[in-house]
Amino acid sequence: MKHFSISFLAAFVFFFQALLPSWSQASSPSLKLGVFADADSLPLMVCESEGIFSSLGADVSLLRFQSAVERDSAFQAGALDGIISDLPAVLLAAQAGFQLGITSLTDGRYGIIAAPNSGAKNLSDLAGKPIGISSNSVIHFMVDSFLDEAGLGLEQRVYLPVPKMPVRLEMVLTGQLAGAGMPEPFLTMARTRGGILLAATDDRGLGAGVLVFSKKVLASKLESIKLLYRAYWTAAQRIDAHPDDYRPLLVEKAGFSPEAAAAFVFVVYKKPRLPGQADIDKAKAWLFSKGLLKRDVQAGEILDPRPIAL
Repeated sequence: MKHFSISFLAAFVFFFQALLPSWSQASSPSLKLGVFADADSLPLMVCESEGIFSSLGADVSLLRFQSAVERDSAFQAGALDGIISDLPAVLLAAQAGFQLGITSLTDGRYGIIAAPNSGAKNLSDLAGKPIGISSNSVIHFMVDSFLDEAGLGLEQRVYLPVPKMPVRLEMVLTGQLAGAGMPEPFLTMARTRGGILLAATDDRGLGAGVLVFSKKVLASKLESIKLLYRAYWTAAQRIDAHPDDYRPLLVEKAGFSPEAAAAFVFVVYKKPRLPGQADIDKAKAWLFSKGLLKRDVQAGEILDPRPIAL
């Protein structure tokens, strides 16, 4: 029988121990996340394209959706572990009995664009003129919030529901709408074609976009979600430090045209944090005013700070 030397055994033990962290990380439960191709999701796309998820042992699959209805249906059916959503939608889902938890705000951008030849210089210039929205959505919430700030009464607001974003974009650019509420990349697409940006969420501090997981997933995959956030913040800091490096990715993965990617003003991505009580109260008040929220959903029902204790 052959005898192994102590030095050989020591080397073997060292090698085995060195492998343990990677084996442990590789065993982390996988996560399926529903996203749109937009500014909110860009750090996650960087995690995917630059291998940040895998380097930290996070097994994350990004599933891209074209509509909120399809995304929410997949989430409610359990086909997704989490989604990028918005405060009004989460409050309505909680009211309907869905068990979910907001783990952070996201740093996207929603805004109001005026038609190129409208001559609009501020939001008050849209009084009495048609504004394109998607009814009872985060876009509707955002537009109402900004028009409240501008002092426009309900009687001065003329909303035209245009659910399909590409149609809404063309209608405002051709003057069929005086203004329109929309997210990126449509905001920048509109600007590159002469649209006038009157207000945007990142300039005005309106917290709306959120990352949310089912409570079942938060209970069973908490460590994996923590790894996801470590990866997210790593990617966010890279984007903040060198935003121009990521313009090609806007075209490749975020649905931007080359012209829009060149003109895009990057949002400043912040360390993951929860919505404040003021954010939640504002969304609740708006939903109550529309008759959409029937009970007072409490912050404690929908907030979970555990994953972002980085």
